[in-house]
Amino acid sequence: MFFASDNTSGAPPEVMQALLRANEGFARSYGGDDIMARVTTQVRTLFDAPDAQVHLVATGTAANALALAALTDPWGAVFCHRHAHIAEDECGAPEFYTNGAKLVLIDGAHGRITPAALTEALATTGASGVHGVQRGCLSLTNVTEAGTVYTPAEIAALTGIAKSHGLPCHLDGARFANALVATGATPAELTWRAGIDVLSFGGTKNGLLGVEAVVLFDPAKSWELELRRKRGGHLFSKHRYLSAQMEAYLQDGLWMRLAALANAMGQRLAQGIAGLNHAALTHPSQANMIFANWEPGGHARLQAAGAVYYDLRPLPDGRETARMVASWNTTEDHVDRFLAALKS
Repeated sequence: MFFASDNTSGAPPEVMQALLRANEGFARSYGGDDIMARVTTQVRTLFDAPDAQVHLVATGTAANALALAALTDPWGAVFCHRHAHIAEDECGAPEFYTNGAKLVLIDGAHGRITPAALTEALATTGASGVHGVQRGCLSLTNVTEAGTVYTPAEIAALTGIAKSHGLPCHLDGARFANALVATGATPAELTWRAGIDVLSFGGTKNGLLGVEAVVLFDPAKSWELELRRKRGGHLFSKHRYLSAQMEAYLQDGLWMRLAALANAMGQRLAQGIAGLNHAALTHPSQANMIFANWEPGGHARLQAAGAVYYDLRPLPDGRETARMVASWNTTEDHVDRFLAALKS
């Protein structure tokens, strides 16, 4: 019953086999391997974006921070949700890699920014001329940090506002595959057709050992991203081991099948919690991440039964709260035993 995070799961056999194949013989280094050329073609085909540029890194923090650095001046503002991963979980990496850009935090229910809130933040940033930070870029997260999703129309509404002020737009897609499954959208509909310029395309949370792709839909930024990746220490010499994972991930729809499995188990868990008299969902659950609260005593029962998850700060009325995340290899038995322990 391991629900702490979806990056606690292992890798599927297809990925491990691809690594063994990549380990044979020799290959060009630093991204010059033949596998990487195929990965670029795969991404361009999946996103219906023939000019997209693809750069692999090993962590989501690197993907986000390098992408934002390519979009934002040091005196710029990155507009993001108050609880975005770049704001709460990356140890200041976006500020570090941008050489000082400021994160402007925007409130919004259930992890989503509203058009009205973004409009207000834009109106009050840069108003003091040289004395304040200037408008830099917009960063959205899908799946959000509350386990909800943005639809293509919701993303387009926000990017439209940003672009009316001349701002580029970034999408943190650490769980992008889960968002696609949840919305039924195509990769293009959820990114560049909705106004996204740069995507941090996650793989690690969905079954890879450690690979994320920075996908630039504006190829003009590609050389700058290459330089930033090298200068920041994130260009792998034995790059083929990153390429091999990503190729296997995208081959024959594996990435979507893995996300569908995780989402299905997440929804099974969410529905089970919602059906208990003493428990409730804290946020709507739309993918594979669940936030819930229950009467005191639930943590003790769950942990005694061996469940692993994040227990969060209690609510003012004393109800316990938690975050659970289902992975591609979470089973119905894992979910049902968790629910039984919570209920008992």
